[in-house]
Amino acid sequence: MADRPIGRKKNIGEGGSGVHKRGDGLGGGPVGSSNGYSSGGNGSGSGSGGMKRSGGRSPLFMIIVIIFLLLGGGGGLTSFLGGSGDTSTDYESVAVPQTTTQQTTSQTGQSQTGFSNGYNSSMFDLFGSMLGGGSSYTGGSMASASWSDTPNTGKLDTSVVSGARAKRTTIKGNGQDTITIMVYMCGADLESRGGMASKDIQEMLSARFDDRINLIVYTGGAKQWQNNVVSSSTNQIYQIKDGKFICIKDNLGSVPMTKPETLSGFIKWGAQNYPADRYDLIFWDHGGGSTGGYGYDEKFSSAGAMSLAGINTALKDGGVTFDFVGFDTCLMATVENALVVSNYADYLVASEETEPGVGWYYTNWLTALGSNTSMETTEIGKNIIDSFTSACAQNCPGQKTTLSLIDLAELSYTVPSELADFSKDTSEMIRGNDFATISDARSSTREFAASSKIDQVDLIDFANKIATPSAKELATALKGAIKYNKTSSNMTNAYGLSIYFPYKKTSKVDSMVGTYEAIGMDEEYAKCIQNFASLEVAGQQVMGGTSSPMPSLLGTLGNTGSSSAGGNASAEMISQLLTTFLSSDFSSISGLSSSNTGFLGKGLDVDQAANYIASHQFDPSALVWTTNAEDYTCISLSAEQWKLVHDLKLNMFYDDGEGYVDLGLDTTFEFDEEGNLLAPEDKTWLAIDGQIVAFYVIDVQGDSDSYAITGRVPCELNGQRANLILIFDSENEDGYVAGASFDYIEGETETVAKNLTEINVGDTIDYVCDYYNYDQTFQQNYYLGEQITVDKAMSDMVIENLPVGEGKVIETYCFTDIYGQNYWTPKLEY
Repeated sequence: MADRPIGRKKNIGEGGSGVHKRGDGLGGGPVGSSNGYSSGGNGSGSGSGGMKRSGGRSPLFMIIVIIFLLLGGGGGLTSFLGGSGDTSTDYESVAVPQTTTQQTTSQTGQSQTGFSNGYNSSMFDLFGSMLGGGSSYTGGSMASASWSDTPNTGKLDTSVVSGARAKRTTIKGNGQDTITIMVYMCGADLESRGGMASKDIQEMLSARFDDRINLIVYTGGAKQWQNNVVSSSTNQIYQIKDGKFICIKDNLGSVPMTKPETLSGFIKWGAQNYPADRYDLIFWDHGGGSTGGYGYDEKFSSAGAMSLAGINTALKDGGVTFDFVGFDTCLMATVENALVVSNYADYLVASEETEPGVGWYYTNWLTALGSNTSMETTEIGKNIIDSFTSACAQNCPGQKTTLSLIDLAELSYTVPSELADFSKDTSEMIRGNDFATISDARSSTREFAASSKIDQVDLIDFANKIATPSAKELATALKGAIKYNKTSSNMTNAYGLSIYFPYKKTSKVDSMVGTYEAIGMDEEYAKCIQNFASLEVAGQQVMGGTSSPMPSLLGTLGNTGSSSAGGNASAEMISQLLTTFLSSDFSSISGLSSSNTGFLGKGLDVDQAANYIASHQFDPSALVWTTNAEDYTCISLSAEQWKLVHDLKLNMFYDDGEGYVDLGLDTTFEFDEEGNLLAPEDKTWLAIDGQIVAFYVIDVQGDSDSYAITGRVPCELNGQRANLILIFDSENEDGYVAGASFDYIEGETETVAKNLTEINVGDTIDYVCDYYNYDQTFQQNYYLGEQITVDKAMSDMVIENLPVGEGKVIETYCFTDIYGQNYWTPKLEY
């Protein structure tokens, strides 16, 4: 049925080793917290907060147990360097104009010279091969269709809208232009763990260009560089010239690369020492989008990232106008970042989603530019994007990939007014008894770095789903400014620019409003997100719910499954609850406090909220297991109640005789012909190559006919905490392992790491699970099953559901309503 949540196919097999924890425990916080019930990471109390329950009392008196664990998503790569030295893997070629002075290459990655510090290149050929071969997965090429609107993938738009400002960079033509490319390379753990910066430097060295291009690289930010040239103790500046890596500025000190003054100093120095007709700037490192900003300097982790306001300061103080600014990072293709950069550049090249570990592929596009330094910037951007997406498709198929080129002159001319109109109309819908439409649209919109809960969504997809006239006009303006966009086949509804819109973590609303003020963004959008977040939080406060399955697990949930207010509260009662709530310290909502709830005072109309919530309440008392006409156990909800359900997940616990092994949250469910949710009775859970694993769904996109579901499996990969990334989609219903990402287990940074591209033969994997005592207390992590030594390609790993064993199984479903609040069904025991 169309109004039922989307689930993955359950492929049930036989055999397997069942469920068993191993060892004496690993310590640390819950590995399920990034998407599970045990995290405080939601910040809005929408169901993934700590173990709180209302138990029939007002949410104002709920006991809240918050277990905080920050899972930033990863670090660098392992096993990335070394190998045979054969780097002749073919990626998609870019057009290279032929000249009499410039040799071209069609082998992307074939190292013609070593990585030298101005000496004989053979002495410094450090890096070995590119990541070769890759998975044999054939899930498709670039996305050619989307679920809500005509895609703009793979279509170069060279038109210029009338009225947009002239480009700041003037191209001479006929190959006469000189170019200075500044690469700001904060190596971080990407380099110290996996040598990823070193590999990209090797790609730059393999490019062919003459002295019309000045390619200079500022290095720092890594505790250990994986080569014998770049210093790990001091920041430096290098030039790549004639296939050599030449240090031109040494002993710059060990200073944080996430400080704006460090970047602006490099920009000034580069322009003064390498004057040119065209300037380009590339940020290299981690990215955290509009909330997290740019960069993680692992030598100065306490310095934090460079915020959008910091980027604005650095570019302003640098005093240089750029042809394009690129972000070889995750998540920086945001409207907010584009509006900042538009003050200093003509184009932006950036990714909406987290980047696969290979990052940009530099050899081809630099070689093409070297052959024609008067190449139009749109062509340069297309070449960067084509070579990147082609490299990712070959080396890390299945991993989500996006990269887009934005005309900043057009964006700054067309988008702000359309965004303001859209924001006003959306605010009116929220205040005018139509919150559900906005909430429905937000919950189903393409989201990026979903497991990190940064609340960053594709703005065109969001506008398409709201579908008001102003939303359609905004989508049209955005599409016009996005001149080229390309994605992997599993990244439908990614059009090229994202935006922050709160849903999972309203604790960030105040700080984002401050960011908007700092960068000069129109206040109407700030008002819009304040209005939405206010009503969402109000709904969470009134509805209560249970953010932990433990009351269900212990049989203490009660008959209603929720607070006494949820499902049947009057507008008068709700108004009283909200009035009291607004005079409290807000701690009844996980992640909120008096220090981050300024948006409530600006966005919440108590009477309007009370009336709306009273008429739009999910009724948890209906979450009762009954039997249908065929005598199957089921839960029956009315059509109106199903309209209030945004999400549905199955949670399984395995009783091993000492406590509960938490096996995660999955989207396997079945409905009868009447649309009733059927109880699972097969006692199976997801397994990889015969071994049961803990599995947590991260992201669900699409509908029952065309969908993509992403999940993670907590593990230790070669001894380091990580997550395997699993993908299930319409073309690959049984799923496949797409790679892995490392975890930041100490909350070192709010930026999000690039993904590991491959799991290699010989790697070791120890699956990890959360373990709970019978009194519902989280105990610690344990290894789940036996250690695996990888002996096959990722594409050959078999994903199926296998029997969990002879022990007792307890299962409960989690329903999420339009306010993001969770409700757990009474337990099922087998």
